[in-house]
Amino acid sequence: MRPSGKKYGKYAVLALTVTTGLLLSMVSVARYFTPDEYHVTRGSQLQWNSQLISLKEPSVEDELPAGTDTSSNESYRAELMLFHTFPVKTVHVNVVEEQDVALCGTPFGIKMFTNGVMIVGVAEIQGENETVNPGTIAGLQAGDIITSLNGHPVNRNEEIAQTIEKSAGQPVKIAFLREQESMETTLVPVRSKVDGTYKAGLWVRDSTAGIGTLTFYDPTTQEFAGLGHGICDTDTTELMPLRNGEIVPVTINGVVKGQKGAPGELRGYFNTDIPMGTLHANLDQGVYGQLKDNAVEEQKLTGEIVQVAMKQEVQTGPVQILTTVDGGEPQYYDAVIEKISYHDTESSKNMVLRITDSDLLNATGGIVQGMSGSPIVQDGKLVGAVTHVFVNDPTRGYGIFAENMLGTCQSVSAEVEMQAA
Repeated sequence: MRPSGKKYGKYAVLALTVTTGLLLSMVSVARYFTPDEYHVTRGSQLQWNSQLISLKEPSVEDELPAGTDTSSNESYRAELMLFHTFPVKTVHVNVVEEQDVALCGTPFGIKMFTNGVMIVGVAEIQGENETVNPGTIAGLQAGDIITSLNGHPVNRNEEIAQTIEKSAGQPVKIAFLREQESMETTLVPVRSKVDGTYKAGLWVRDSTAGIGTLTFYDPTTQEFAGLGHGICDTDTTELMPLRNGEIVPVTINGVVKGQKGAPGELRGYFNTDIPMGTLHANLDQGVYGQLKDNAVEEQKLTGEIVQVAMKQEVQTGPVQILTTVDGGEPQYYDAVIEKISYHDTESSKNMVLRITDSDLLNATGGIVQGMSGSPIVQDGKLVGAVTHVFVNDPTRGYGIFAENMLGTCQSVSAEVEMQAA
């Protein structure tokens, strides 16, 4: 028995409903995972690296005065399309000049002092009559940043210890930051039964040091970018607020190979106390600052000059990373980009990278701590930098878009100039 006309109609309606729902879902997903803003170099057009997504440039009649070339404007709007047909969303396109940078891949040491003092833990104090936790009672917690005591700014651990001891048990007013919000509280120090001194029951940290990799510097201004991720406190995992800091030359003298469940690391030493640069910012996208005069020549940072790729130019497939795993010069090693994410929630995890170079795998097991900031090069352009390793698979890790680091570097530079003026 053949289906009746009514049944054919029901099947058609059902098929149309399913197709429409699937299409709407795909549009929603595309809208969520594609950026709202893009940059293109002057004289080029936005090309989306996907078979599903395409771009509809603005028509002269709709967007621009008659006879205007989109490539000559500072910015314009365009429409992302699904299957070249269905509109996803309108995006903002900024036209920028080509930016060349000098590749590094050079290890460097970081000495950083915090703006304020970070609480990394609280502890109970054995008082004369009972055990108490003054910090917890005052509402303080790990990750808070103490900025002043009794109205006086503090930046060092010793300043807190001295103020607490001099209080002789009287309440101390504490101003602090929690997730960038200014707050205040009052802490009552406790006299320790163990040594007779007054204590706040706080573990605090005012500085840190470590090893990373320089990504690039601007050959004109000597501004540099490194790491590709921020420096966080080892106990709280919170971004450490920078008061001041510097970078120094480092010699790599050993490698702990990465294994499943145990990330490896580059081991090295600061070979001088003479700084090669000044830190200006510690942000989610890395560390940024200014190289000292003659640092490029003295530290042999005269790397290859390459153009920075825009994020939409980055493709899955073969790349090379530039990194240093011994006392010699930076070397190129083969890798592949397996996945690209354009969503902005993770500013330093824009791509998934897998090491394929047998020499690097034999030497390090893959990506190890200290390689963060190693440049990623594709088709002769800087497309990103290594940022993280997968704990359960050291051959794989994350990378950040070079465009993100360049934009942050330029913003930091502009802010420093404004403060100087």
